[in-house]
Amino acid sequence: MPRPILNESALHPTIRAKVAGLHADLLSQVQTAVATHPVVVLGMAGNPFVGKARKLLRDAGLAHEYIGIGSYLSEWRRRNALKMWSGWPTFPMVFVRGTLVGGADDLKRLIDSGELQKLLAA
Repeated sequence: MPRPILNESALHPTIRAKVAGLHADLLSQVQTAVATHPVVVLGMAGNPFVGKARKLLRDAGLAHEYIGIGSYLSEWRRRNALKMWSGWPTFPMVFVRGTLVGGADDLKRLIDSGELQKLLAA
């Protein structure tokens, strides 16, 4: 199901480059990590759910790449770019084999059901 995104044709031509380039360095870093590592966790300092997701992975013996983007009071604009890009509203964002699987609770369900191992084996 496609999610609604403002069509580029609805952006005035003079602002298209600014919109396209907004926090492009962070998006590129994340896209490279997601393409390179089997499991990637995007998070922020001070968020207990980020720690929960990373602990779930450690306890399951699964290595992961972690990218921290500020804290509650810093770098929120950069994190917003990730939320707009992914459509996921909260942190952490957990990617498995290039697919966003959700946050900490979603990861726990995948681990508990055995589906995470199947995704990693594919």
